[in-house]
Amino acid sequence: MLNYSSPKWALIIGFWLISCQVLLAQDTSETPPEVGTTQKIGDVILFSLPAATLASTFIVEDAKPNGAWQFTKGLLLTVGVTYGLKFGINKPRPDMSNDNSFPSGHTSTVFHSAGFVHRRYGFKYSMPAYALAGFTAASRIDSEKHDILDVIAGAAIGLGSNLLFTTEYQQEHMQLSFSSGDGSYLLGYTYSF
Repeated sequence: MLNYSSPKWALIIGFWLISCQVLLAQDTSETPPEVGTTQKIGDVILFSLPAATLASTFIVEDAKPNGAWQFTKGLLLTVGVTYGLKFGINKPRPDMSNDNSFPSGHTSTVFHSAGFVHRRYGFKYSMPAYALAGFTAASRIDSEKHDILDVIAGAAIGLGSNLLFTTEYQQEHMQLSFSSGDGSYLLGYTYSF
């Protein structure tokens, strides 16, 4: 009998989900749009932030079975709701390249990742993830793929999926510290094995 709660399945489902998202996100317009640096960075964050978030569950040994599985279930819901709305609403993009503007898939995915880290491990660990998610959302507006409503809806979907599946992790063995004085700053991270 197959054990679907194992971390292997979380990875398989995660990679399958990312592959599907790449295929669905391909632009089918006849003239390819110009891609700027901001958009390229946002595209890289789209894949690297969820991968890093999933990897973090294995690094802190939270993947057996809860962390990785909670992340994967939330990501499945996020992508399902996002693409269901995209293909159901058919709102044209600001650059008129296709009719899949609402909601922003990039934004929902990265905000799901940032929200997972926040809800699972705490706000202080999620600050870099939120900064990357905010940059990605801004890159979608800057590249004229989405307007502010698309981005807000995407963020709400990504963050909302964590409310259903993500629980707090007991993190006695991790600590993030910050200290400042005399114009110098020190950020520290401690992990007890």
